[in-house]
Amino acid sequence: MQNSDLRILLDFDTPAEAALFAAIDDAVMGGISQSSFEPGAASTAVFTGTVSLANNGGFASVRTQPRDWGMAGARALLLRVRGDGQRYRINVRTTDSLEAFRYEAPLEPPAGAWTIVETPLAAMTGKAFGRRVPLTGAPDPARIRTLGFMISDKQAGPFRLEVDWIGWR
Repeated sequence: MQNSDLRILLDFDTPAEAALFAAIDDAVMGGISQSSFEPGAASTAVFTGTVSLANNGGFASVRTQPRDWGMAGARALLLRVRGDGQRYRINVRTTDSLEAFRYEAPLEPPAGAWTIVETPLAAMTGKAFGRRVPLTGAPDPARIRTLGFMISDKQAGPFRLEVDWIGWR
């Protein structure tokens, strides 16, 4: 990757960028998982919380408020992240509605080390209520309205994903 190809969407230099994200956890269906997305140290943001499997729960997520991200022509999302060894997902939505449909891809950074993860938009799959939606294709980058992170898959307990920046190429 050449640096000239990278276009930064969020670099978390100000607390206002982390404040664009809101938690949407399994409480919407009776669960008790909790998460937040808050400013971290040294111009970073942190997706953190606890996943609980109680009450048929088991997921925590955050996503941005809808906006035009100006990503027409994007081929991939790039993120500089530091994980905790757990499996996450990056997701996007192409509508402002409250429907469950999203496009997502695995996000599995190594524990304890900053790394740049590239997720081709063509590798993202349509999902709704945790199930794959067939025949959805890749998201149209010009229509991406929200960015988000999720942890699920019966990974009960505390989690922490640090994010330095989110960009695209």
